[in-house]
Amino acid sequence: MKKLSISLLAALLILASCNNDENNNEPEVVVNENPGTFKEIGSITIGGEAAAEISAYCEKTKRLFTVNNSGVNQIDVIDITDPAKPAKIGKIDLATYEGAANSVSVFDGKLAVALESTANKQANGKVVIFNTSDYSLIKQVTVGALPDMITFSPDGKFIMTANEGEPNTDYSQDPNGTISIIETSTYTVTTLDFASFSGQAAALAKDGFRISKAAKSFAQDIEPEYVTISDDSKTAWVTLQENNGVAKVDLTTKTITAIYPLGSKNYNTAENAIDVSDLDDKIAFNPWKVKGLYMPDAISHFSVNNVPYFVTANEGDAREYTANTDIKRMKSMKLDATVFPDAATLKLDANLGRLNLVADMGDTDGDGDLDELVSFGARSFSIWNGNTGKIVYDSKNDVDKKTNELGTYDDKRSDDKGSEPEAVVAAKMGNQNILFVGLERSDAFMVYDASNPTAPQYLQTVKTGDAPEGILFIPASKSPTKRSLLVVSSEGDGSVKIYQPDLK
Repeated sequence: MKKLSISLLAALLILASCNNDENNNEPEVVVNENPGTFKEIGSITIGGEAAAEISAYCEKTKRLFTVNNSGVNQIDVIDITDPAKPAKIGKIDLATYEGAANSVSVFDGKLAVALESTANKQANGKVVIFNTSDYSLIKQVTVGALPDMITFSPDGKFIMTANEGEPNTDYSQDPNGTISIIETSTYTVTTLDFASFSGQAAALAKDGFRISKAAKSFAQDIEPEYVTISDDSKTAWVTLQENNGVAKVDLTTKTITAIYPLGSKNYNTAENAIDVSDLDDKIAFNPWKVKGLYMPDAISHFSVNNVPYFVTANEGDAREYTANTDIKRMKSMKLDATVFPDAATLKLDANLGRLNLVADMGDTDGDGDLDELVSFGARSFSIWNGNTGKIVYDSKNDVDKKTNELGTYDDKRSDDKGSEPEAVVAAKMGNQNILFVGLERSDAFMVYDASNPTAPQYLQTVKTGDAPEGILFIPASKSPTKRSLLVVSSEGDGSVKIYQPDLK
């Protein structure tokens, strides 16, 4: 009986194993890698400027799908069966869909593409879904105006887009900024705007949320930029870049449940010291009596001890239209003489004179001069509590200082937003929460261990192509080599580069 029981147990284990294989539930690949040792192992150039903006990876076909807007309107298909020798093997022509691609995402053999309208940028956009194996069309659905980013939920049940809804140059058309949620089982679309929060405008502004003085309405001024969805596919966080906020979305009820104002960063401290001039012939990080609005572009998330956190790349962004330009040089602004008794000296080009400021902020007492100097972006990445929206960590001036040490810091951007952190991805490597931060103007990405969200540890800075726009992490379990890979798409030179860490 004992031998029979053991044999029966063995048979059951074999049967369970076979069933797992049939359901493609492969065991998690555990690779002992050092996340601070990423090195370039492969590269491909698919065109010139705007040729490689965002990439998505299909595990089934071992292909990258990369947005290419360099004089064409297509998705380039890159085979990375051997990541050291990426090869372009095809394309998906988007001209017939009357839209230009802004973003891509892949889940289970399906490629979702976010298309803005080419006939009228302020009109509704669309999401087009293709099969990743033969590029055949699966479905087209209508979403809000100017879908700027797209992502599948981790369980594949939803596709979400952040629909920026930018105005035209004279503001005669200014669509609402929206979020679209697509149920993949039926391709039913729910598009949400922010009109219900208009009654909170004053309270939100008090905490650092920004509504342009040129706005026709609260809902029209909101500009969603980027989406991240929790691992359980129940919650999303969406950056509202120009508004300096993050929205929280309940995917179960398909409602926007909160707007988190992000406030500002004080540059008048030693740890936040920045370089503010592009004409001083040097790179010098000093404290200045200036604030920076976080204004994040990309967003990602992770959790520690069942507490969710979202991470933002604090790029900053101005509105520059014929009817509304909100960016001005500091030296052209009138400063309050009591707050800034040394205004004449501060306005020199070698000091703060060249710094770009938010033109319609800083006059706190309404008397026509600036009591505060408010700039675009925070020149950093930040970690926030996903339940409360409160900041738990900011990288201070690490981004600019570390890239200066690497030799890639662009001093000609000092007067604007510095290195411009644009991309951020949180990934699990072993038992560590690793952050990858892409720097558009310093042509690099940074790696941090954020296992302790309040005190991330810096690991490395790595050079990329020109103007990295998208960062994609491929875990070892899904990688063609069963090793973790990082894919960086750079729109400045049209390159797609692949990086891999060393084993421990």
